[in-house]
This record gives sequence, C-alpha cells and structure tokens, in this order.
Amino acid sequence: MGKVARMLMATPFTTVQRWWRQIFSAPTTDETTTRYRDWRNRFLWQRLRLWLLLALICLLSFTLRDIYGLFFPFAELQQLPEVLRTQRLVINIAMLLNILMCFALHKTKLGRDRPDLLFLGSSWSISLASQLFATITGFALPDTIGWSLLFLSQAVLIPVCWILHLLTQVSVLIYYFGVNTALGLKTPIPGHPGIYNLTFILYIFWFCAICDIGVYLYDRLQRSEFYARQELESAYQKLKVAEAKYRSIFENAVEGIFQSSPDGRYITANPALARIYGYSLAEEVTANSTVIEQLYVDPKRRAEFVRLMEKYGSISEFESQIYRRDGSIVWISEKAYAVRDEEGKLLYYEGLIEDITQRKQTEEELRVFFHAVSHDLRNPVLGTLMVLKNFLARKEENISISRSILERMIQSSDRQLNLINSLMEAHVGEVQGVILQRQAVQLLTVVEAAIADLEPLLERNQATLRNLITADLPLINADPTQLWRVFSNLIVNALKHNPPGLLLTINATHEGEMIYCTVRDNGVGISQQQSDRLFDLYFRGASIRNSVSLGLGLYLCKQIINAHGGEIGINSALNAGATFWFTLPIS
Repeated sequence: MGKVARMLMATPFTTVQRWWRQIFSAPTTDETTTRYRDWRNRFLWQRLRLWLLLALICLLSFTLRDIYGLFFPFAELQQLPEVLRTQRLVINIAMLLNILMCFALHKTKLGRDRPDLLFLGSSWSISLASQLFATITGFALPDTIGWSLLFLSQAVLIPVCWILHLLTQVSVLIYYFGVNTALGLKTPIPGHPGIYNLTFILYIFWFCAICDIGVYLYDRLQRSEFYARQELESAYQKLKVAEAKYRSIFENAVEGIFQSSPDGRYITANPALARIYGYSLAEEVTANSTVIEQLYVDPKRRAEFVRLMEKYGSISEFESQIYRRDGSIVWISEKAYAVRDEEGKLLYYEGLIEDITQRKQTEEELRVFFHAVSHDLRNPVLGTLMVLKNFLARKEENISISRSILERMIQSSDRQLNLINSLMEAHVGEVQGVILQRQAVQLLTVVEAAIADLEPLLERNQATLRNLITADLPLINADPTQLWRVFSNLIVNALKHNPPGLLLTINATHEGEMIYCTVRDNGVGISQQQSDRLFDLYFRGASIRNSVSLGLGLYLCKQIINAHGGEIGINSALNAGATFWFTLPIS
C-alpha cells in the first residue's frame, strides 16, 4: 500500500477514533475528581433504593395477576404457549425473592460502598433469572416487555454510569443469543421459533442505544454541572476570603474610609471615620441625616471640594476644619477621587480622611517656638550687640562703661542663658524623662526656700504671699530641687500673668496616701480654652505675648510632677483668679 493511500485511510480512521474517545470514552482522571465520584456513588446508591422499590411493586403486580389467573384465566393470556402460562408465576416469584435480597444488601456496608455491584446484581437478578429458568425448561425466552421495562426504568431513575447500563444490556443479550445458539434452543412463540428475528434485534438495539445515550448525556450534564458548582463554590470561597481581607482592612484602617453621594451624604463609612467624627458606630455616620456641608466649619469647603473634583477628578491633602458630634472642632485631610460609570456619569466620591489635629497643633507649637526663638532669644543678643557697637563707634581708645550698662548687659545675658537652659531641659525631659534624686523631704522647707529666693521679685511686683503649709505634714519621698522648681515656676507664672498687687496663697493638705498642694491667686484668671492647653509644650498665654519666655515653665512642672507619680492641673475662670494644684505621693 502506498504512502498516499495510507494517509487517505488514516484520516477518517483518526477522526472516528477521536470522536469515539470524546463521546464514549471514560472520563479522564483530570475530568473526574474523587469528590465527583463520591457524589455519583451516593446518587447511585440513593436512586437504587427507589428503583428496587418500584421493581418490587411492578413484579408484585404481575405476580398478583398470575395468581388471579390461576383461578380466573385471562382470555388475553390464552394465546401464550402452555409452558409460559403455567410457569410464569414461578418466574415472577423467583425475581421477587431476588429483589428482596437486593433490598437487604442495599442496607449493608457493601451496598453503600459498592452501589455499582448492587446495580449489576439487581439487574441480572431480574433479566437473567427468567433466562436461566427458560434454559432449564428447554426453550429460549425473548422477554421483550421485561427487558424494555427494566432498561427504561433504570435509564429514567438511575441516569448515571452509562457503562453499567451497557453491561447489564450486553450481558443479557450475550446470554440470550450465545447460550441459546450453543444449545440449539427455540422460542415457544408460534410462527417465530428462531432466536434471530430482525425486527426483535432492531428494536432491542435501538431501545438500548437510546437508553444508553440518554444516560451518557445526563451523566455528562451532571458532571459539567457538578464542576461548575465546584468552580462557583471555589470562586465564592475566594470571594469570601478577599471580602474578609478587604473587610479587615476596611474595619481596622487607621484612616477614615468613605463613599459619599454627589448630593453630599455618606453612603459608606468605616469605624475610623466614625471615631474621627465622634460617633461610636459607623452606621451612625451613614444613618445621620446631616449633609456633609454642615460638618465643615467653613460651609464653602464642600463647594470647593466638589469644584476640585469636577476639575481634576481627584484631590489630595484637602485640609479643613470640621465639627465633631459633640461640637468640638478637629482638622482633617481628605484624599478622594470621583467614581463614574461607563458613560461618564458621576456615581459617588470615594476616598480617605485623616485626623490631622495633632499635626496642626504641632505646627502651631513649632510656629510659636520659632517665633519665641527669633524674638525672645534674638532680642537680648541684639540689645547687647547695639550697646557694644555704640561703644566701638567712639573714637577714644579706652572706653569707660557705666555700672548700669554692665548690669543691663548681664541681665540680658542671664535671660538669654536661662531661656537656652530651659529649652535644653525641655528637650532632655522629652527624650529621656525627668531624672529624680529622691530623699525624705519636708515640704515646708522646700516652699520656704522657694519663697526666699523669689522675695525680690515679689517686692518688685508688690505681691503678697501667704504660706499656709504647716510642719506637721508627713515626709514625702521626692527630689527637693525639682519640687523647688515647681513652686518657683508656679509663683513666677502667677506674677507674669497678673498686674502688680497680686495676693498669692500656698497650701498643702494630707489626703489619704497623697499630699494635695495648691498655689492660688486672685488675679485675672484664664479661659477654659487656655486651661486645656496650659501645660502643653511651648504654649504661652495671650497675656504675655511680649514676655521673654518660651512657655516651658508649666510644661516642665507637669513633667516633674508626673515623674513623682502625681498629677497637676488648674481651676480657673476669667476675672476669678486661678488655682494651680498638684498631688505628691507620700511614699
């Protein structure tokens, strides 16, 4: 055979072989997973119970017919051969017993583990029982009705594992044509004694083929649907994992995450955004009927937000002041972009909100600090420099300086040195904390030392100081030098903030395990807003804008008292004086 001829013959053969593999070959390992096989076995086992029940009822109905026919013969059965009319009851009873035995096996472990064997056994117990009886009796039995009911009921009720259906059909047909041909048996049907009948063969072939094709297609459909469900479930699980990750990020984010509608209402908010606005739950933000525009301290900020979004599509570091739920004001920074549909229609805004109040306060403190450095440290240097330049401008070689000028220069240098020392102490205290040299301290002794050192300043400010601290207070474990600084700073602070003629009262009482100390004055007092920030770093009151001070005194007092394990605060109101208080543990 030539090469061309072999190629021409190979092409249709290859096509048929590929078609056969695609349509009738068993699923590959990749296509059929263990999970699907388990599911199919459970399906087969469950449907077998229904099929066995139906087969039992069907055989029972034919058995009852035959019992009734023994006493009242049916005219329609008189045409059957004598052997079938007399022996059909025995055949039906035998098949009934087989079905009952299969019912019993169905409940066992073998029936659960191998439903395929139970399927074959139950099928052969019906189809081959009649064939065996006919062979023993000496004739061939083409049981067209029985086979049709058997194969059709199995295809309808158990439409999986088409190979099993094919095995049950082929086994019966091989027995019928093979054994009967080998034994030379004939059928008891008048006019058609041969076992080979073309109409019968065509009918059985196409009946079995249609049943098997139906089972095969249903099995493939079930397998495809099963894999589709598995993929869908896998995708759903992945989606749940992704959603859980996103939800975790959304719920635990430090920044506020939001979606807002074009008309200015929050659609979505995370817990961080709720905390920024002073709410306990994110749902309260979205459920709140207040429009976003009303949250801004400057109502025009929302319009500016929308204008920038329309112009650029996104914004970054959009800083504004907003009202919290309790009415307090905080600074926020917004970063957002516009979300649009395929047609460009605006759907909503989405972005992040960060609370930058602390940063703004730090910036303000730095601004105050740099102003203090440029003003409070620069002015003494400039004053000293001007005096020295004036002396150098004189023509004489030896220049005489009056004592008052030297005193002013010394005072200016002292102030400059004090400011620099305070700045260094604040920095060291911020980084390392206050270092204490503790010992048993009599509080009265410390206060008297501080008052003695400040006596000239008190006289210059025409102030009166009353010391109500007694010597019977318990000793405290403290650093006397640091406590001296606290009392000195509080007294000096009161003198700086008030006009001359101030009345100061110092007192201390024993309360439980603590000593409660107060420094009270009858001055102008301060507002609640200033009281809240009085102990902050570099904060200076409005009444001492021209003072040569960095605003470190009260901050250092707080550092010292906290280092001792106590607390410090102020009770004051405008035009009602001020009372500084702090506590010290006895031990």
